[in-house]
Amino acid sequence: MNQALEAGILLFVGTRRGLFRFRSDAGRQAWVCDDLQIAGHEIYHATVEARSGVGYAAASHPVWGAHVYRTDDFGETWTACGGRPRFPADLEREVRAVWHVAQGRSPGGDDRVYAGVEPAGLFYSDDGGTTWAWNAELEAHPTRGSWQPAKGGMALHSIQTTATVPERLFVALSAGGCYRTNDAGKTWDAINQDVRADFLPDPLPESGQCVHSLRLHPAEPARLYQQNHCGTYRSDDAGDSWIEITTGLPSDFGYVIGLHPADPDRCWVIPEESSHLRSVCDQRLRVFETEDAGMSWTARVGGLPQEQAWVTVMREALATDGAHPCGVYFGTATGHLFGSPDGVTWTVLASHLPKILSVEACRVS
Repeated sequence: MNQALEAGILLFVGTRRGLFRFRSDAGRQAWVCDDLQIAGHEIYHATVEARSGVGYAAASHPVWGAHVYRTDDFGETWTACGGRPRFPADLEREVRAVWHVAQGRSPGGDDRVYAGVEPAGLFYSDDGGTTWAWNAELEAHPTRGSWQPAKGGMALHSIQTTATVPERLFVALSAGGCYRTNDAGKTWDAINQDVRADFLPDPLPESGQCVHSLRLHPAEPARLYQQNHCGTYRSDDAGDSWIEITTGLPSDFGYVIGLHPADPDRCWVIPEESSHLRSVCDQRLRVFETEDAGMSWTARVGGLPQEQAWVTVMREALATDGAHPCGVYFGTATGHLFGSPDGVTWTVLASHLPKILSVEACRVS
């Protein structure tokens, strides 16, 4: 690791034209943007592990198709993995895009990387992306018939791993709902109790919900949050039941949710108008914070435009850094990158980037 990365925050900003890496000092006051990486590809998601510097990026190209890229040096360089997720030939189904990548451990304790793809499917690799295996058991779940395309397609877009129990995994897809496995994907449970799907004849179905993002708290492995097409929710029992926490927000629609890694009761969301408009509510760019697990919400607007803000924040485009105080970062579809060292007041870190699809933070100490 070079000297510039010894302390500070790395932001990995995925856009329609490639991946940018932003570097800060330890005080998060000065930021430097490195040269564009994976140029010409749409980067739906990228993540780098602070422990090892190993990371993966989900890339899509209109000619070259969907790939996963890997870095071994904290994102300074990226190379395409030796293999790519592919469905079995007899399915006659092509992977159109990789939407999400997540690092975890195999049941034996080895490094594993997961990929969620469109059309909805879960893949994993135990050899750094050289070969990929498809989890057919999720596809075979009895509720599979309830899955249907959402506006952005039918994709598995959220994968949450647990460091203490590598056999446990949570996934979410649009539109299909949330699922959990406790045995490394051999069996799956639909975990959607009390989550609304107002667009269906039965508004509280077993599955078929349009989940926009799912997050598992790293310090509280039974605490989940989800941002949904029909509300914001919290689970305190690993998804067995859900509590709606939309009250206090200006809309029950939105995409992003960011967690405070040390405080399971604190998180941030950016509500948007209905699915027809998909722009921030009242043309005001507001980040809403809860400090009591969603029982109340406070708008954090310092430094953000409060009129004529016709912007969208995509599902992967908000991240937290886990520093003290906890920094929060998000990007807009108009190419503006905002940052806050405390999740309260905001500054523009970059303007006029390509459409921002994802933001992830890596804290290097």
